[in-house]
Amino acid sequence: MYLDSPTRHSLQLNALRAFEASARLGGFARAALELKVTPGAIAALVKTLENEYGAALFERHAKGVRLTPLGESVKSQFTEAFDAVEAAARTLRRLAAPQRVHIVTSPALAQLWIGPRLPELTRLLAPIEISVTAVDEPPNLKRSPFDLCLFYTEKTERWQRRIATEEVLPVCVPALAESIITPADLANARCIADVGWNDWAVWTGVAMPGHKFVARGPGFSLYSIALQQALLAAGVLMGRRSLVQRYLDSGELVAPIDCAVPLGMTIAAWRLPGAKGNQVVAAVEEALLQLA
Repeated sequence: MYLDSPTRHSLQLNALRAFEASARLGGFARAALELKVTPGAIAALVKTLENEYGAALFERHAKGVRLTPLGESVKSQFTEAFDAVEAAARTLRRLAAPQRVHIVTSPALAQLWIGPRLPELTRLLAPIEISVTAVDEPPNLKRSPFDLCLFYTEKTERWQRRIATEEVLPVCVPALAESIITPADLANARCIADVGWNDWAVWTGVAMPGHKFVARGPGFSLYSIALQQALLAAGVLMGRRSLVQRYLDSGELVAPIDCAVPLGMTIAAWRLPGAKGNQVVAAVEEALLQLA
C-alpha cells in the first residue's frame, strides 16, 4: 500500500495556503505579508502546487500575477475551507482558555493607551487574563488568533465600538513653552513628528488657515520615540490627546497654545468572528470604554 509521507502533506498544505492567500489578496507580495514569509517563498509554493497538478493557477506578468480561469474557479472553495479551519481553531482556543482574552492593537495604542491602563484593567477584570499584541494594521478578521481589535479608524462602522474621539494639539516641556505663544512661533521651533501620521498638517490647517506651514524637525516611525524626544526637551510634538494626556496631567508636558483640533479619527474596538457571543470578551470591551 502506498502512503503519502507527512512531509509531503505538510508541503502541499502550505502550498494550498499560499495559493489561497495570493488569490484572495491579489498577488504574492500581499500574501507574503499576511503569511509572514517572503514573496519568493510564496511564488515557490504556488509553483510547487502547479507542478503537482500539471496546470497553471496564475498568469505571471511584469507588474504582478493574475488568476487563470482554473485558479479563479477554485478560489472561493479554498477561501471557505481555510475560513472554516480558522474558525475551528478560534473555537478551540476559546474553549481551552475561556478566561483569556487576546487584544491586538497598534504599537502607539499598545504602549501609550493600553499599557498605562493595564494594571487597572487587570484589577477590574480579574480573573480574566489579558494579552496584548502590537501590529501596524488591523488583522484579517477571519484569519486572526485575536479576540479584540483596538485601532484608530476614520469611520466607526456599525460593528465597531467607539472608545474615544481623538484630537491633536502641540505639546512640549514647560521650558520650551515660554517661547511659544502663538501658532506662528512654531516656525522657529523644532517640530517632532510621527512620519506615518499627518497630524501637523491637520492641526495647522485649522489653527493656521492660509499659512503654508512646514513642520521642521526630526521624524520617527514610532510615536513612542517621538513622545520620548518631546519629554527630553528635543522639540514640540503634535500630540494625540489620548496618548499624551497623562503627561499633561503630571505637568511633564504642557500645551503652549490653547488650540486642540479634532483629528477626524476615533479609537475603536471590535470583536472578531468567534468572539461575538463571548461574554468574557464583551466584559473587556466594556472595561476599555470605562477607562477611556
